[in-house]
Amino acid sequence: MSSNDTEPRTDPRDEKPQFVLPLVVRIEKDAPPARTDALETAARAVLRLLTDERAHGEGEWARAVADWEDARIRKVVRRARGAEWRRAGGLPGITETGAAAEVRVFPPVPLDGWPKELAKLQVSGTDLDDPAEPGPVPDGAAVLWMNPGLAMSAGKAMAQAGHGAQLLWWALDGAARTAWREAGFPLAVRTAPEADWPALAASGLPVVRDAGFTEIAPGSATVVSAYPGVLAAPGPR
Repeated sequence: MSSNDTEPRTDPRDEKPQFVLPLVVRIEKDAPPARTDALETAARAVLRLLTDERAHGEGEWARAVADWEDARIRKVVRRARGAEWRRAGGLPGITETGAAAEVRVFPPVPLDGWPKELAKLQVSGTDLDDPAEPGPVPDGAAVLWMNPGLAMSAGKAMAQAGHGAQLLWWALDGAARTAWREAGFPLAVRTAPEADWPALAASGLPVVRDAGFTEIAPGSATVVSAYPGVLAAPGPR
């Protein structure tokens, strides 16, 4: 499955009950979304959940979110179409729409306690392509720089992008958070130029390091997150 863990396997949080943040991407057979659109939409979906009033205080999702953040912060991406997508839409959650992509994020669930409507969905089959090269990063957008040396399925990359957005949200101060949220979380997912990746990974910016449960080696740096004017990245622009 596509998971997104950022600490070594010996992390003491492994002793705590494990939760996972489910994301479902809509992939209709005849109209799949572009890969970058899906990654960006997944990242915004995670931010929408993190900032939803139901995830805080006495909100109905607050306990689940707290338990999830207290252990491994796993994310799993599954795909759905047709009736599967409609059934998933009947569960509590938030649907985020991109240029064409649709991703629904749900409150965290126990690792072995998925709702049956989601447990039936497939993890495989999330391989998506970009029909054209993504354009330049829009002005004022945060950037989630993907490691150019790692090959990941779209589902895995969506989970990584979501975690990159989450780490960036945590790293921002209150003013930057407010500005980003009020602007609708503008962000771009781009693959870093190979020559610039080492500087990015060593820059001190938020970096996602995968635990290696699926697809890639433990400790791999997958995403570096930057926010314009606040947490700015060296090199690529």
